[in-house]
Amino acid sequence: MDARIVLLPGDGIGPEVLWAAQQVLEAVGRRFRHQWDLAVYPIGGAALDEAGEPLPPETLNAALRADAVLLGAVGGPKWDALPPERRPERGLLALRKAMGTFANLRPLRVWQPLLHLSPLRPDRLRGTDFIVVRELTGGIYFGARQEPNERGEAWDTMHYTRAEIERVARIAGDLARQREGFVASVDKANVLATSRLWRRTVTELFKREYPEVRLEHRLVDAMAMDIIRRPNKWDVILTANMFGDILTDEAAALTGTLGTLPSASLGDARNRHGYPRGLYEPIHGSAPDIAGLDIANPSAAMLSVALLLRHSLGLEVEAQAVEQAVVAAWASRCLTPDLACEPGNACTTSAFTERVLHYLERPRRY
Repeated sequence: MDARIVLLPGDGIGPEVLWAAQQVLEAVGRRFRHQWDLAVYPIGGAALDEAGEPLPPETLNAALRADAVLLGAVGGPKWDALPPERRPERGLLALRKAMGTFANLRPLRVWQPLLHLSPLRPDRLRGTDFIVVRELTGGIYFGARQEPNERGEAWDTMHYTRAEIERVARIAGDLARQREGFVASVDKANVLATSRLWRRTVTELFKREYPEVRLEHRLVDAMAMDIIRRPNKWDVILTANMFGDILTDEAAALTGTLGTLPSASLGDARNRHGYPRGLYEPIHGSAPDIAGLDIANPSAAMLSVALLLRHSLGLEVEAQAVEQAVVAAWASRCLTPDLACEPGNACTTSAFTERVLHYLERPRRY
């Protein structure tokens, strides 16, 4: 396969973790004989410094022509004094909007070599492997609002349409067909009118288009408990924007670290190969305090490469090869400082990258 992939390093540790991810992409290309057209463009604070805006037209145009986009991180205190419309994060939000990415995918898998990091007992975690599908462009974050005024009042509006719900529910249904065939749809239908529309729409869609998928409805407060009580029960969790924002961060706590968690943002737009043209990024921030010290954890960026291969290029074998190489590096006790029990024995970013590349070239299954 040949593919055009745009790389957006961004700010803070973004360039370091994206450099590591690029090495992984190139190693996959060599091992499986694919041809990647990799092009690097600025975004966020780096783009502000270089071009005076957080999403330059050249960056946007390249992303819209690409088969997939891989991002490092954006933001940092250097740009905090700028007005909101010129902050680095605006570049990322504008890119998501332009790409039409309405579904955010957050896979949560507790890998054996990192069980010791979780606040839960290992026996409660084994077998945990689920993915949260969060609606990304609607709901209360994008509804009409009243900022706090002189009368001491403010309000936000949660608004959804049937079409918005159906399109993200199809993402969840398609994923469930490829996994264990189980979707838990999360809402607050006992209180919210939008949630009653959500539940009715999801029920009708799955009955009509995904009859083989088992669908279960959960209230968001009950789900918040059950993610902790029974983390290994779930397969695909489908939910609205605000609920997904909260539940994905709660789920991340199961791993004990943000440094290993990738994400994908998908929409209806297709690339040249007929797959979703996605935006892939680690969920950690730019961590400017450790930028340039060669201690950043690049594993989330590497696992974002695996998601890119899986969802935007249809390369499942290659995606699994990346995941297995990362896990093999962890199992060999090459751990960056955020993962190591004894920071004095931790690996650098460069050393961890070299170890992953070693296992990509010499496969070792875990």
